[in-house]
Amino acid sequence: MNQVPRGYKTVAADPAADAGAILTIDLGAVRKNYRRLQARLGGAKCAGVVKADGYGLGAVPVARALTQEGCDTFFVAHVGEGVALRAAIGPGPSIYVLNGLPPGSEPDAIAAGLIAVLNSTEQLAAWRAAARQAGHALPAALQVDSGMSRLGMSPAEVEAVAADRHALDGIELKLVMSHLACADEPGHAANEAQRIEFDRLRALLPAAPASLANSSGIFLGPAYHHQLARPGAALYGINPTPGQENPMLPVIRLQAKVIQTRTVERDAGIGYGHTATAQGPQRLATISLGYADGWHRRAGAAARFDGVELPFIGRVSMDSIILDISALPESRLKAGDLVNLIDAEQTIDDLAGSYGTIAYEVLTSLGHRFHRIHVGA
Repeated sequence: MNQVPRGYKTVAADPAADAGAILTIDLGAVRKNYRRLQARLGGAKCAGVVKADGYGLGAVPVARALTQEGCDTFFVAHVGEGVALRAAIGPGPSIYVLNGLPPGSEPDAIAAGLIAVLNSTEQLAAWRAAARQAGHALPAALQVDSGMSRLGMSPAEVEAVAADRHALDGIELKLVMSHLACADEPGHAANEAQRIEFDRLRALLPAAPASLANSSGIFLGPAYHHQLARPGAALYGINPTPGQENPMLPVIRLQAKVIQTRTVERDAGIGYGHTATAQGPQRLATISLGYADGWHRRAGAAARFDGVELPFIGRVSMDSIILDISALPESRLKAGDLVNLIDAEQTIDDLAGSYGTIAYEVLTSLGHRFHRIHVGA
């Protein structure tokens, strides 16, 4: 039996050759999407939301690409994300931590030069105490709950902060912000109600730049733009205007490798549970992709090769999916070939719609086993 010598580490000469699927991320498209959003915002600034590792596409390469477009403000969800991003992009850009700071994490945030988004009076008190200990003012955003009931200070808390002249001692107020609950439904009454409430609450606080619009909020019009918008999904090609033509460029292409092909006879059972049976002699291909890679078992979809649609047949397995390749010329598809699963023809929004979820969930679920290639930087 061959053994690897002790202390020896194998290194793949070509990681793409070892991977079962390839995820290509077009950073040039991300940059163009940023420019489109900034143009729509007019005089308001456009930030970049790169939480969840840039929605699974790589926070560091995405942020570096956006800085080339002049973006100097980023949002992450957790302190650890902010620390890692700061180490990668250096001291210049502002990095806000959307979920605020867990108790005890204040020293890490200060050391990395992060801006705390304060969502409660408890977080405010902790950041104020950290400023006293540090001996200087600390930057922060105040998030107010304008009607989503998720994060942010309640109206009563905002009013209490406004009434206490010492509430913001040691706090350098960089931003007052809130988040829209129904921005992807332009006609929803909650949008205008939240905008009005946000403007009321921020008027109680010291003057500071304001931020309300997420990706879809940008498309609600100038009244929602304020001084800073915080797009995330739109940067990555997700449609911020559901039901209308996508104003964003596609960013990703997902391709899976063919493991093997076969021909089966009529009535042959196919896949787990034999939920499908061959309707005649059929040619099948098994590809290296499954629910362990974030491809949902209920996803009704097809692959494409040479412009030909190759339907899924049978159940999605943990590491593999079976395709009906009968529409291709015989021997045209072979082991090692790549078939397209997400591209400009079958978008991430199309895939999400096929099994009743949102493109955000699909994008952030794409697996760590994919070999990721960044192009267009």
